[in-house]
Amino acid sequence: MHKQKTYNLFLLLIIPVILFFTYSCKKDSLTSDSSAKLSFSSNSILFDTVFTTIGSTTRQLKVYNPYNKKIKISSIRLAGGANSFFRMNVDGIASSSVNDIEIEAKDSIFLFIKVTIDPRNSNSPLIVSDSILFITNGNLQTVKLEAWGQDAYYYTPNHFFPNLSYSIIPCNDVWTNDKPHVIYGNAVVDSACTLTIKENTRVYLHKDAVLWVYKDGTLKVQGTLGNPVIFQGDRLESYYSDQPGQWGEIWLSAGSKNNEINHAIIKNGYVGIWADTITVNPTQPTLTIENTIIKNMGTAGIFAQDSWVEAKNCVVANCAKYAVVLNIGGKYDFKHCTIGNYWNYSNRQTPSLVLTNWEKINSINYYWDLTQANFGNCIIYGSLDEELLLDAKPNALFNYNFDHCLFKTKLDTSSSFMSHCSNCIFNNDPAFIDESNNNYELGVGSAAIDKGLMSIAITVPFDILRHNRTNNIAPDLGAYEKK
Repeated sequence: MHKQKTYNLFLLLIIPVILFFTYSCKKDSLTSDSSAKLSFSSNSILFDTVFTTIGSTTRQLKVYNPYNKKIKISSIRLAGGANSFFRMNVDGIASSSVNDIEIEAKDSIFLFIKVTIDPRNSNSPLIVSDSILFITNGNLQTVKLEAWGQDAYYYTPNHFFPNLSYSIIPCNDVWTNDKPHVIYGNAVVDSACTLTIKENTRVYLHKDAVLWVYKDGTLKVQGTLGNPVIFQGDRLESYYSDQPGQWGEIWLSAGSKNNEINHAIIKNGYVGIWADTITVNPTQPTLTIENTIIKNMGTAGIFAQDSWVEAKNCVVANCAKYAVVLNIGGKYDFKHCTIGNYWNYSNRQTPSLVLTNWEKINSINYYWDLTQANFGNCIIYGSLDEELLLDAKPNALFNYNFDHCLFKTKLDTSSSFMSHCSNCIFNNDPAFIDESNNNYELGVGSAAIDKGLMSIAITVPFDILRHNRTNNIAPDLGAYEKK
């Protein structure tokens, strides 16, 4: 009996000791799981201070080990290395690269990241970017770093909802050319407000950024011939000068009104202008666009849905899928426009100009009236044999007309299509000067020279370069008058 009590007492004493050491060993051992991932206080860090002198600011990143074992980070380094604008301090170690950092179970470490930029240097990038790379058991994780590199007006999201972040531009704001304007995320022209953008202003949009004109909002772009307003991506390196898909779109959402764009260059995004549904019985176009070049777009130049668009002296060129889509009905008038699509970044298989009056949603067809789609003295040409798609259903109106236009098409010119064409030219080379460099002026021998209708030209008497097109016997087709 005495021995049994002694044995039980021994167990009571030794078992907690064994459990303690067993648990301690597990906590002190390293996890070798190749799927083990760190957790971060943030997956990206933006240094959003607007500097007026040489800027230096520090941000903090917390790195968590969520496991019950220690974890060893084989490498923490700046992707840009010693040439990065950024500097980091890892748990007291200042270096662009640190190895073999251990974090205890359920513990964390701090990184301090610093950036130093002279924003007065106009040769600096608008956005300075880098990444911190973490390698743990062969597993790579990344935290993005971004900082403002020039003294500019920056519009960054300060309203957040699931899958949506945006900033609201001050009502009736006027953007001038004193500094660049840089958009992150969605920058919104609010309801009953107008954004006016003056001549020679540059608007830079970050990756996937959108200039969004909300219901009852208005955009006025007031460029001039010598000083157009330019919309482009925020990468200023020469490599990106003609790279498509760098930003999102200019979105004229449903119910926006009286939008006007004159003398603009819109380039290198996904969709140049997305114009959505008009309101009931509008008295003014959704968009009036003149003397504007839209080029190098990753999807489409103009994508309009049941909208009202009037375009004069516009060039829409070099788009991955479509140059102009007039989708699910609407009202459209294009005069002296050049649609030229010689996309060569990939194998384009879609036509440059598309007109439709229907759409299938969840296996159900919906129909909208195409009340008007008029094209006068225009060129629709490109590298495909077919650059025109007329996708109509009899359930809704499909009214269109081509008056003195030059096409690239395989449509049967003896069919009913011809009843919608007046004095048009089919499959004759417009002989653009250099379409590979987006020069759509007319060269010698162009089939578009002197083939326009004067009554249309009188409504647009000067071409996109302010050459008078009414001095000749007949005007040229497209946005450019041959000198």
